[in-house]
Amino acid sequence: MRDTLTLKSGLAGLQWLFFLFTNTMIIPLTVGVAFGLPQDNIQFLLQCSFVLTGLACVFQSLFGHHRAIMEGQSGLWWGVILSLCASAPSLGISLSQLGWSLAVGIMISGILTILIGLFGLSGMLAKLFSPGVMAVFMFLLGCRLNIIFLQGMFGISAGPSAATAQIRPEVFGLAATVAIFVAVLSVKARPAIAQYALLIGTLGGWGLHVLFFGWNAAAVAKSSVGETMEIGLFPFGGAQNGLDAGVVIIAVIAGLINTSNTFGALKGTDLIYGQEASPRQYRRSFTISGALTVLSGPLGMVPYAPYVSSIGFLEQTRIRERLPFIIGGLLFALIGVIPSVSGVLTHLPLSIGSAVLFVTYMRLLGSSLHYFGQIKMNTANLYRTAAPLFGGVIIMGFPSTYFASLPPLLRPLFGNGLLDGILLALILDRLRFGTRERRSDTR
Repeated sequence: MRDTLTLKSGLAGLQWLFFLFTNTMIIPLTVGVAFGLPQDNIQFLLQCSFVLTGLACVFQSLFGHHRAIMEGQSGLWWGVILSLCASAPSLGISLSQLGWSLAVGIMISGILTILIGLFGLSGMLAKLFSPGVMAVFMFLLGCRLNIIFLQGMFGISAGPSAATAQIRPEVFGLAATVAIFVAVLSVKARPAIAQYALLIGTLGGWGLHVLFFGWNAAAVAKSSVGETMEIGLFPFGGAQNGLDAGVVIIAVIAGLINTSNTFGALKGTDLIYGQEASPRQYRRSFTISGALTVLSGPLGMVPYAPYVSSIGFLEQTRIRERLPFIIGGLLFALIGVIPSVSGVLTHLPLSIGSAVLFVTYMRLLGSSLHYFGQIKMNTANLYRTAAPLFGGVIIMGFPSTYFASLPPLLRPLFGNGLLDGILLALILDRLRFGTRERRSDTR
């Protein structure tokens, strides 16, 4: 590595630290709340997320794709897990059974991802993710995640309790103010300040939330942070809870679809780095992501993938060197091993974190429109695109009780609008009827 450790690289590393923090902090909190975990378990998830995410970024940069691309807990996986938590009662399964089934499915999908990397199967998968499929994927992922964030802004926690929860106007008022502030700061402020908009919004919104509502109003668990943790593996449920085959199948399908993040992130940074990612870079990236996914299962963490949103960060900061990225990753991992720091972070109000990420993931619309621009919208392609888009969004709005009449094996699949839309897009894209646009190699 040719980078030299200087003050500039150190400051750039702090910028990466802020980016990793704002993109990671809310995920273990929402998953922990969705599964009804106590405070010490949530702290454990948060610490593991910080450590593993920081090290994952370092490993990918040194031994994987060799680029400054955040390797983090996948937004697609996150949406699938929270959707399954919310629909668990209608599926007739307990959260403990769901947790064990997800862990098994996640480990299987991780093994498959490793095999894709080791045997160089990424080229075969790349043919499936055409511009049309990627456009649908980016749009539906943005819809699914922003539904979750908007719920959080209203003061509604993800999980089974969301069905009976009520909107808290005062919480939403503050969250909406924070979201508007972050958006305006990102657009109007000087680049040196705009790049810190997410951090400023998070810390400022957190302070105002404590000022107006106090610590007990935080949307996370209210118990004090313990100094020690004696938590075993599989925090969401073990083998004694039984296995649900439908959930396992959903997890495996989600894992395969999650590979689209690798194609999107690497192809999206080709222009920034002035060269196309090589097959070797793809193989190494898939292998490391798969290993992290296998590890995520027993730890109860959301599986990993390269972050497409890293493209926007690289374009905004113009820092593409690996050394600052590695510094940020190591600092992030260090935070995770200090309980006094990570313990305080578990009290971040979900409404504030949701408001910040609501603004952040609006950028997925830009990625979606980029892929839409590569499609010739004739009649066949219009139907091929509209069906999964409308179908996925509409199913997202259906209550989980609608799917109670389906066989238990099919409920998790057909009740998830994100997966339904992506699967339909993949199927329709392979039906070569009508006049098609010239297909682009996603690598």
